[in-house]
Amino acid sequence: MRYPASILDEIRAALPVSSVVGRHVKLRRTGREHIGLSPFKHEKTPSFTVNDAKGFYHCFATGEHGDIFDFLTKTQGLSFPEAVERLAMEAGIELPKPAQAEAREAEGHRLRKLMETACAFFQDMLRSDAGAEARAYLERRGVTAAEIEAFHLGYAPAGRHALKEHLAVKGFSLYDMIAVGMLVSGEDIPVAYDRFRSRLIFPITDLQGRVIAFGGRALDPAQQPKYLNSPDTPLFRKGTVLFNAARARAAAHERGTVIVAEGYMDVLALTRAGFPNAVAPLGTALTSDQMQILWRLAPEPVLCFDGDSAGTKDTPNNNRYANPGCLGLIV
Repeated sequence: MRYPASILDEIRAALPVSSVVGRHVKLRRTGREHIGLSPFKHEKTPSFTVNDAKGFYHCFATGEHGDIFDFLTKTQGLSFPEAVERLAMEAGIELPKPAQAEAREAEGHRLRKLMETACAFFQDMLRSDAGAEARAYLERRGVTAAEIEAFHLGYAPAGRHALKEHLAVKGFSLYDMIAVGMLVSGEDIPVAYDRFRSRLIFPITDLQGRVIAFGGRALDPAQQPKYLNSPDTPLFRKGTVLFNAARARAAAHERGTVIVAEGYMDVLALTRAGFPNAVAPLGTALTSDQMQILWRLAPEPVLCFDGDSAGTKDTPNNNRYANPGCLGLIV
């Protein structure tokens, strides 16, 4: 059976390589990796490494290399489907039936294409005359043109149907636009309309760098809420994602630490200040799923929230790396 790539990615994200390998190989942490005796040959000096941040194991003695599925197939004699089923059960992820799997894969591809198209639309709007106010805001906050491009920042115009009409022209259905949260709809809403309007747009990606949601900042002080995120969708669950994690993971691995700021603009400011290993939760208190991502990115996450009541609420009481208030140093 061929499983959708999205399902395999979800399982990988839920299970660190060290947790799977560690049941069969005695591992010890050294810096950003775990090491142990190779399960592929008899040896006295460890040559086997596991890297949770990169999601793979590697045996220097034999050249064996792979992810959690490869490990079970090569060391436990499981077929690939059996490995997927075992790890999915362990992760608490329900596997689709064969026909459902094909349909889900096709849907995932279609919805991701829609999100990429929406992201490009928002970027074009920011560059246009309509995006002048958003560009002025970014300039006041010290955001450079290079940062705008690097983070794929955009602008959602004021019209209620601008994005909907653009996506329709590109061939996307109303059903799909609603499914990924780009439109607001309901029994009491005669005509579905754009969720994001008159807002600076921050694309939110998964760990593979694929756009799965958006965050929008109001430009009018009277517009509420100040920040608006996509709702949960087939591509996106807010409590399991960190803003900028895909971009930050290499720097986090290299530096051995990841900095958790409170919001989108804080991440941009930290990156500009020389800390590309910065991420942020998405407007909610830090969740256990997000903490698991942090521990996979680096052995020492540093929580750096505002010193107000919201920032204190974000900080887990039992986290010894919490440092509420240090964002006061960032403009």
